[in-house]
Amino acid sequence: IATRVVSQIRQVFNVELPLRSLFEKPTIAELAKEIEKVINSDVEVEFVSIERVSRNRELPLSFAQQRLWFLAELEPDSPFYNISGAVKLQGQLNVEALEQSFNEIVRRHENLRTNFQTRDGQAVAVISPERPLNLSTVDISSLNGSTQEEQVRQEITKEAEKPFDISKDLLLRIKLLHLGEEENIVLVTMHHIISDGWSMGVFIKELGTLYTNFCNQEPISLQELPIQYVDFAAWQREWLQGEVLENQVSYWLKQLENTPKLLELPTNKPRPAIQTFNGATHSFELSKELSLALNKLSQQKGSTLFMTLLAGFQTLLWRYTAQEDVVVGSPIANRNRGEIEGLIGFFVNTLVLRTNLAENPSFSELLEQVREVTLGAYSHQDVPFELLVERLQPERDLSHSPLFQVMFVLQNAPMSALELPGVTLTSLENKHQTAKFDLSL
Repeated sequence: IATRVVSQIRQVFNVELPLRSLFEKPTIAELAKEIEKVINSDVEVEFVSIERVSRNRELPLSFAQQRLWFLAELEPDSPFYNISGAVKLQGQLNVEALEQSFNEIVRRHENLRTNFQTRDGQAVAVISPERPLNLSTVDISSLNGSTQEEQVRQEITKEAEKPFDISKDLLLRIKLLHLGEEENIVLVTMHHIISDGWSMGVFIKELGTLYTNFCNQEPISLQELPIQYVDFAAWQREWLQGEVLENQVSYWLKQLENTPKLLELPTNKPRPAIQTFNGATHSFELSKELSLALNKLSQQKGSTLFMTLLAGFQTLLWRYTAQEDVVVGSPIANRNRGEIEGLIGFFVNTLVLRTNLAENPSFSELLEQVREVTLGAYSHQDVPFELLVERLQPERDLSHSPLFQVMFVLQNAPMSALELPGVTLTSLENKHQTAKFDLSL
């Protein structure tokens, strides 16, 4: 909470507020006092809000979108940046209401009907005014048990690995698999250039509300969105420049100076000269007892669960690589302004977290270092990763990703349970056969 508050004060009021001092405050009351002190100070502040931009102009991409557009230009038929999910629906499904709900979400969010084209060598966003989404249905109710299960697996894999043409396709696909009278599976696939993990939470929340409205023939109960993703992209391009940008970048240049080129994980075969992105998934669960103990340890040490888990993971990486300078990438939601919390779009940024395990620190000492590194990264989270790579200019090698090769993710974005009237839902796991990094936990 403090991290978000600080980031918002910095951006909205253009004033400095020391992040570390806030985390050292023992009570919410003292935290509030620090914030009030800054807001009521004599510093002249100017409120900077995100405004709607004219659609009668060439519309910009955000920095994050720019990177994915570039990657799509390099490998136009790649499924690596597909976001996919499968949900089993048991009960009386109102297919018409479901299709209406998806179409209303597409109408509400311009980003879902945006394409990315090249004009004079530059990428531009092109918004379609109206683009109906047809709910494609595959009826496999006549197949017997094992044959039907195999067909479901094939359909899930096919949808997840089917590439998008970001210049002309609707970048959201919905398919309904009809298994029986009261049994269906919905497959949802989006391109990452229009969505991220937090966006899926927004998507699910709106779908539940709209499906209920359409089933009951009620007026739509969602408020219209005051701004759209393209407004954020234009604001980001204007805001993140000059002194604001240089202050942020200077932190990262110092923090990542002389980082090791590669984290040498022990593998059973040589690294190929060019990344193949072939991969696999292994899943496991931590016990309830261990989870509770990790949370308790985090509280005792004044860290978050993310920091504690990251310190443990970096210890493991040090053990396997014998490298004391361990660099790991981690995504951050980057939703530090109230106006953008309800938007579907690609906001997520990647932070580069560097820890030094020289001189054999105790775990408490390591955790304190991870805490400091993480807080520093949070308070400089606005520099897009792609811009950071451009400034740092690491030696490029097609055999691995720049700056880091291992990713650590703690999925804690707001995600309400999808509830539809008269229908029971079960999420189906899709084990992807691709991987963007050497290892992601």
